[in-house]
Amino acid sequence: MVVRAWVAGLAVLAGLTVPLAAATPAAADGRAQTLAYVANFGDDTVSVINTKTKTVITTIPVGDAPSGVAITPDGRRVYVTNVGDDTVSVINTKTNTVITTIPVGDNPIIVAITPDGRRAFVTNALGDTVSVINTKTNTVTTTIPVGDEPVGVAITPDGRRVYVANRGDDTVSVINTTTNTVTTTIPVGDAPTSVAITPDGRRAYVTNALGDTVSVINTKTNTVTTTIPVGDAPAGLAITPDGRRVYVANRGDDTVSVINTKLNAVTTTIPVGNEPTGVAITPDGRHAYVTNRADDTVSVINTKLNAVIIALQVGDFPALVAIGTIGEHDKGKDGRRTRQLSTATDILNLIMTPTTS
Repeated sequence: MVVRAWVAGLAVLAGLTVPLAAATPAAADGRAQTLAYVANFGDDTVSVINTKTKTVITTIPVGDAPSGVAITPDGRRVYVTNVGDDTVSVINTKTNTVITTIPVGDNPIIVAITPDGRRAFVTNALGDTVSVINTKTNTVTTTIPVGDEPVGVAITPDGRRVYVANRGDDTVSVINTTTNTVTTTIPVGDAPTSVAITPDGRRAYVTNALGDTVSVINTKTNTVTTTIPVGDAPAGLAITPDGRRVYVANRGDDTVSVINTKLNAVTTTIPVGNEPTGVAITPDGRHAYVTNRADDTVSVINTKLNAVIIALQVGDFPALVAIGTIGEHDKGKDGRRTRQLSTATDILNLIMTPTTS
C-alpha cells in the first residue's frame, strides 16, 4: 500500500487482510433498493449496506486505498477513487463487481458525477488537477489544473459548474463544465476539505478542517457570505434533500454538527463514533450515514430525532460513503418494465484531514 504524506495520523496496515464476502447482486429481481457504498481505505474494499435492513450485504475488492465514492444517477455504476494506485474502480451495481479500472492523476481523492451521468470529475490531490472521465467510454478525456492539493468536489444541480476545495491554498476553484476551465477562485477558510451544494444550487457549503468552520458560498456571486463555527476538524458534509439542514462530520471531537440552512447556524450536535469522516443522506432524508474511520463503523442517524440509532461494522478505516437507489424500475404504458433514472444521491465528500506540518 502506498503511504501518502497527506494522510493525517494513518497507520498503514499493509499486511492485514479481511475475509471478503462473495459479490452479491444488488437486486436480482429488479426491485429498487437504497444502498450505501462505503470505501474502506485500510483494506482496499467497498462495503455495501442495505439501508432498509441496515446490514452489510456484500464486500467488494477494489484498488489500493479507496477513498471517494459516487453513484451514477441511474444507479447502474459506482465510481471509487483509489489513492494508493492512482486509479478509479468502476463497479457494476447489478453484480457488485468491478468491471473496469481507470488510470487518473496523482493521489485521486474524491469523485463527483454530473446530473446527466455522462462525466465524472476526480480530484488529484498531489497533481493539483481534476481528471474528467467520460462514463460511456470510461476514459479520461481531459485534465484540468486547479489549486493546491484539491480534495473535495461537488457539481451544481444544473451540471454547469464544479466546485473544488483546494486544501493546500485555502481556496475553491469553480470549473465551467462546457469549457472545462477554471473561471474563478474563491478564498475560503483554513484547509478546505469537502464541498456540498444545496438542491436549489444557490449555495455551496465548504468544511475548513483547520479552521473548525464551514464557509457558505453564494453561487451566483461566488463569494463567501458567512462562516459558521462547527466542531473540531470538520471533514465530510452532506445536505438533506429538502435543503434545510447540513450534517457535518467533525473528525477531531467525534461529533456531527447539524446546521440549519435558514439560520446558517448549528442547532444541534450529535455524538457519533471515533473520528467521523464521511457523511451521506438517504434520498428520503430520514437517515444520515456517517463513517467513523478509527473504529471501522458507520453511525446511522435518525434525522428526525438527530440521534444515532445503530452503528454498523464495516471494513478497515472507512473513508467516504455514497447512497443511491439501485435497480429502480417502473412499468411503461405497454406494461413492460422500463428502467427509470434514480432520484438517488447525496454524495459527499471527503476523506482525510491534513497534517499541520
